[in-house]
Amino acid sequence: MAERSDLKTTPLHEEHVRLNAKLVPFGGFAMPVQYRSGIRAEHQAVRGGVGIFDVSHMGEFLVTGPQAVDLVSYVTTNDPAQLMVGQAQYSAMCLESGGVVDDLIVYRMGDDTFRLVVNAANIAKDWRHISAYLERFDADLRDESDGIALIAIQGPAAQAVLARLTESDLDAIGFYWFAEGEVVGAPAVISRTGYTGEDGFELYLDAGDSRRVWRAFLDRETEVTPAGLGARDTLRLEVGYALYGNDIDEETTPLEARLGWLVKMEKGEFVGRAALEAQKADGVSRRLTGLRLTERGFPRPGHEVVYDGRSAGPVRSGTVGPSLGYGIATAYLPRTAEPGEPATVLIREKEIGAEVTRMPFYTEGSLRR
Repeated sequence: MAERSDLKTTPLHEEHVRLNAKLVPFGGFAMPVQYRSGIRAEHQAVRGGVGIFDVSHMGEFLVTGPQAVDLVSYVTTNDPAQLMVGQAQYSAMCLESGGVVDDLIVYRMGDDTFRLVVNAANIAKDWRHISAYLERFDADLRDESDGIALIAIQGPAAQAVLARLTESDLDAIGFYWFAEGEVVGAPAVISRTGYTGEDGFELYLDAGDSRRVWRAFLDRETEVTPAGLGARDTLRLEVGYALYGNDIDEETTPLEARLGWLVKMEKGEFVGRAALEAQKADGVSRRLTGLRLTERGFPRPGHEVVYDGRSAGPVRSGTVGPSLGYGIATAYLPRTAEPGEPATVLIREKEIGAEVTRMPFYTEGSLRR
């Protein structure tokens, strides 16, 4: 890809160039979609061993102050007050209408300190959204995005590999917990989180340390496979993880997206509460639903889905699952849709058979055994 001058680059950009990665625009950044081995090989490396991802395009906001927890609670749907220091939670930010502004991870770094990790394409939008409510609270908001690099180590062998490069007790870090330590001498927040359905860690590093840490994994640990956005997408879709801009957006609510478990009504007021409360009382008319192709085909976002004799709108996410060998997709179907019911996906003007299915599509990952 000829690099566009308007695209940002991550601190690891030169490493991707060195590895002859195929770079594509994503969230305003030039990002590797795949390396020499290709998406399928990268996907299988993560499912069976360990892969390394550059996810430094993600945004990080720091919220501090006496009412930091109150601000975070007000702008997110989950309940950050329930977090202990060293714990993280998946959450969402909503408009007053209930539509999803973004999905994010909330880290409790201290009693009055939180880190919000947001999607790259939404950094500016999320900043404006949170800032609109900032003056109501005794709290400060800082954008740390440019100074932080984020490396993900994912797969059933991730802990064994990382253990050789850190003295931190990885056994003590539970799922959605984190610890501060060092990786090859570089200060890091070591978080047991990820987007693949496999065990693994995400390492928050100073941008200046990231190349040294990246090279330590690839130069010392020969079984580690660099993986790009293509494998990240197939891995997350197989396990039913939502992608902002595809499965969720400002026109969809967490309840429609089967993310109702992120909405904690009992915590008190938050942005979008009234709309979500009303929708919950009335019942949603549609839900994000899985589809399995029963014929050969490659479903992609935008392909039309036909259910019960009428158009049900577009495929939101779609691929052929490398761990499955058949096409999988998500779409918003009527809430009455049941697993096993027939549907079709229009691919290149041809009707391809499909059936409604439960998610996740793939259940053999190391987090699900």
